[in-house]
Formats: sequence, structure tokens, C-alpha cells
Amino acid sequence: MLKVKDTLRATVNLTFDGKVIKAYHGPDAAARFAKEVQVLRFLAARGCPFVPKLIEANAHKLRIITTNCGSRVQHLDDERRRALFAELETHGVRHDDPDIRNVTYRQSDGRFCVIDFEFATILPGFE
Repeated sequence: MLKVKDTLRATVNLTFDGKVIKAYHGPDAAARFAKEVQVLRFLAARGCPFVPKLIEANAHKLRIITTNCGSRVQHLDDERRRALFAELETHGVRHDDPDIRNVTYRQSDGRFCVIDFEFATILPGFE
């Protein structure tokens, strides 16, 4: 397993079979876990093709397991970044942290993807 993120709010590990394990800790960990699970389920129900798929959610451990959505992006022009997060809104979700650190690139289909939905909002009219 490869640790790819370890902050005050979360630890993220990548397994050798391609799964992503995210454990929540720190302030409001349970609420952030619940929000990310809610948003990932919402996006899956709408068939959003550029976000991770939720494999498992363990509320007791405050841990999710998702599919891997590619490699972290180091450079992305502002226009493309804005377009990606605007496209997410057409699926009913505003990310609320549209930073490059929340964008990955999936080589298998050449697609930019969005990750990390702890602070996302399901837009009115989509509920």
C-alpha cells in the first residue's frame, strides 16, 4: 500500500490492486465522511463518469474505499479547471473546493476527473 496523503483531516492510501482507501480524522470527521459518501452515491446514481466509484463506506471506522480515478495533476490551465468543475455542476454537485489538488488524470481514457467531495454541495433542484 502506498500512502498518497496524510494530513490533519485525512489519510489516503492507494492499494496495489488500484483501490483508494481514505480515512477521516480531525475536526468534523464524521460529518465530512457522511458528506463524501452522500455525494459519491448521488453522482453514481446520475452516472457521472469522471468521479471515483464508492466501493465501501464504513461509518464505524470513518473510512471509504473507492476506485482509483488516475494520477494527481501537476498543471492545468484555469480555463480547463473551471470547465471541469462547471461540468460537475451539470451533474448536480458544486465541489466547493475547485482546486487543482482535487483533479486527477485517468490515462485509460484520457479524462480529467474530480476527487475529494468532503465539502461538496448537492445543488437545489437535483436532490
